[in-house]
Amino acid sequence: MKVEQISVFLENKSGRLAEVATVLAAAGINIRALSLADTTDFGILRLIVNDTEKAKQVLKDHGFTVGKTEVIGVEVADKPGGLAEILNVMKANSINVEYMYAFVQKSAGNAVIIFRFDELEKAIEALQKAGIRIMKGEEIYSV
Repeated sequence: MKVEQISVFLENKSGRLAEVATVLAAAGINIRALSLADTTDFGILRLIVNDTEKAKQVLKDHGFTVGKTEVIGVEVADKPGGLAEILNVMKANSINVEYMYAFVQKSAGNAVIIFRFDELEKAIEALQKAGIRIMKGEEIYSV
């Protein structure tokens, strides 16, 4: 049910993002989803990749500060109201969304939303009770 995500802390300067992409490409790591949040001096690059452990190691070997976090991947119909349905389940259960990002699967007609909740286990239970499909990590790593 949970998906491993790596977070890379980057200086906010030209070329740093290219360095990450180049290191991952050279190691044969495929990026499945990503989000980049920035501040004035630093950014946090969040990645779902096909091989989390290898990605984490090669990035550390190249001097990057890398962390690993568990998130949830939820499949939702790619239509108006899909996100609202999930967020209303969280609201009804007093669960806070810390951050999220999404991507659309061309062939499936669905979107995948990656969530980080303040109460991960409670969120999984609430989503399951609501009949919302939570994707397995293997499904997302191989998209």
